Amino acid sequence: MTEFIKTLCPYCGVGCGLEVSSPTQHPSSTTDNTGDQETVNWRVRGDKSHPSSQGMVCVKGATVAEAIYKNRLQYPMFRESLTQDFRLISWEEAFTIITNHIQQTLVTHGAESICMYGSGQFQTEDYYIAQKLLKGCLGTNNFDANSRLCMSSAVSGYLQSFGADGPPCCYDDLELTDCVFLIGTNTAECHPIIFNRLAKYHKKNPHVKMVVVDPRSTPTAKTADLHLAIVPGTDIDLLNGMAHLLVKWNSWDVNFVDNYTSNFADYIQVINYYSPDLVTSRCGISLADLETAAKYWGQAQSVLSLWSMGVNQSSEGTAKVRSIIDLHLLTGQVGKPGAGPFSLTGQPNAMGGREAGGLAHLLPGYRLIKNPQHRLEVEEFWGLQPGTISPIPGLNVWEMIMALESGNVQLLWIAATNPAVSMPDLERTKKALLQSPFTIYQDAYYPTETANYAHLLLPAAQWGEKTGVMTNSERRITLCSAFKNPPQLAKSDWEIFAEVGRRLGFSHQFNFQDSSEVYREFVQLTRHRPCDMSGLSYEFLTANGPTHWPFSQDNYQEVKRLYTDLRFYTHDGKAQFAACFSRGLAEPPDPEYPFILTSGRLYGHWHTQTRTGRIDKICQMHPEPFLEIHPRDALKLQLADHQLVMVRSRRGAAEFPAKITLTISPGTVFVPMHWGKLWSENSEANTLTHSASCPDSFQPELKACAVQLIPIQS
Repeated sequence: MTEFIKTLCPYCGVGCGLEVSSPTQHPSSTTDNTGDQETVNWRVRGDKSHPSSQGMVCVKGATVAEAIYKNRLQYPMFRESLTQDFRLISWEEAFTIITNHIQQTLVTHGAESICMYGSGQFQTEDYYIAQKLLKGCLGTNNFDANSRLCMSSAVSGYLQSFGADGPPCCYDDLELTDCVFLIGTNTAECHPIIFNRLAKYHKKNPHVKMVVVDPRSTPTAKTADLHLAIVPGTDIDLLNGMAHLLVKWNSWDVNFVDNYTSNFADYIQVINYYSPDLVTSRCGISLADLETAAKYWGQAQSVLSLWSMGVNQSSEGTAKVRSIIDLHLLTGQVGKPGAGPFSLTGQPNAMGGREAGGLAHLLPGYRLIKNPQHRLEVEEFWGLQPGTISPIPGLNVWEMIMALESGNVQLLWIAATNPAVSMPDLERTKKALLQSPFTIYQDAYYPTETANYAHLLLPAAQWGEKTGVMTNSERRITLCSAFKNPPQLAKSDWEIFAEVGRRLGFSHQFNFQDSSEVYREFVQLTRHRPCDMSGLSYEFLTANGPTHWPFSQDNYQEVKRLYTDLRFYTHDGKAQFAACFSRGLAEPPDPEYPFILTSGRLYGHWHTQTRTGRIDKICQMHPEPFLEIHPRDALKLQLADHQLVMVRSRRGAAEFPAKITLTISPGTVFVPMHWGKLWSENSEANTLTHSASCPDSFQPELKACAVQLIPIQS
């Protein structure tokens, strides 16, 4: 009988359960440091017992095992300067180099010149040990993660509106709602298993209304009862315009607003400004469609909103998130089945990173660095002297880039992410990376674009090679069991961090035998916090399966939904209306750059193709990048289908073959974000984007910039 090991898909935040079978043949090893180490036929299938995905799996999850052995980084490698070639070194030499550089940097430039940039690909144990090393033992809060580019606007929106981070909904709500409102999310391609559940329910229940807000007619939009193809940057106009109509029609919950919210008077003053004429003009939609969207929302017994990068990746990302939440507060659509504001996490463990304190302003257990009591609690728990943790939030990732330019960062440690493709204003980012005096790059694959900017490469264990937990978008925690050994000398991320900590003299703080001990310590630091996981352990998760938090050791009761008692974590226990005016795009189009460029994912690929670019089926599905353009715009430019077009912004240029299609709105163009230099020489989307960011979340506006198009004559 074939044995299957339960694990979790390492791609998006849906958190699909997978089962992986034992190999069907014995592995044969090679000695190539960066080539295929083994050839083993692993079989991957959906885990029918996993409550989030119910046995479903998309093409990424189904093919994930095909990249396990391809182009793996298997040994530490080092070079003195970026002009030299790498040479193989031992872990002993690698750890000596790291500790010597850290100690020297602490003496010469201080702790604030050390930075780490991590990833939602980390397991929670990796995140937690990184926080303990940097924020605790080294005394710098300069840890940020690529969740800054992904979910930080959702974090700040929840925090400001509800007093704490954490999506209040669960996936069961997908099949209990009367109206689902999707804004800034192409769920069908980016979170396909969630969308499968929703689409099946929607099809079986004609009374359920689906509204999709997106300037593109995506596969998600094609399923909707109403598609609002708004002008990019007018999300808040739309949301406030819907609120204006709901109040005008008396379709709001007076009792809920009066008893469970604050700041309503300011909110009313704001939405009074958003008349239907103003909103339809700004958004580029009809009055009938605006009224239909408001009626669908106002007449539903339960309303569920879903959003992702199209909302978060904005210079007003937090304000957009809070404007969505405002609509829920106005209509009492919080804390009940089928209802609530539900951010769809981009990465497999971005939620776990938030819980472990994995952003520059956070500490473990949903604590804030600026809060003296929070710092003291963590210091005492970690056995550190009071005042060890700096009261100043660390550098976010774009601030790290600027600090590299100024020379204020002397040591940069990057792990499990590829900023040489994913960061905004990419040419500036690359120039800054070249200025780093010492960069450590820790990853599972080689080559990658970021490896070109590293002095020291550390081979990391990846999916299936280490045991740890991940938290998906619905706050459900899954134990992901290892089913194979890492290749050659690769190590788990947390083990690397812990060994460095021990060698720096913090043996007591990093005295862990395995990841279960790390997790056991971490969950105790969440006790009595909003994300209380103190009742969880590897043993519990093995016996009981994936579990929602909060799950306290005081009552061992799983909580699917937050705020069912309508008590919030704010100073007065009430949810806070935001009252946000729309500011629009940070870089609107103008006569010189007349088009709005937006970017996003494709169904088969993942982020910067570090893994999916090595899977044949996916590469055949998406063989090359492209530029979507409306026929009207193509005609003006005399641009033919498949003709190469140069896309130029104020920061750089890239080239794409044109894809003339009615799925994109006039005046807007779309490119996928997956292609870096390793996969296509001149098609890097983020060469074009800018670094303007939300003032609250510091999340860059990766979703929109102004560009010009220049057809290239063959």
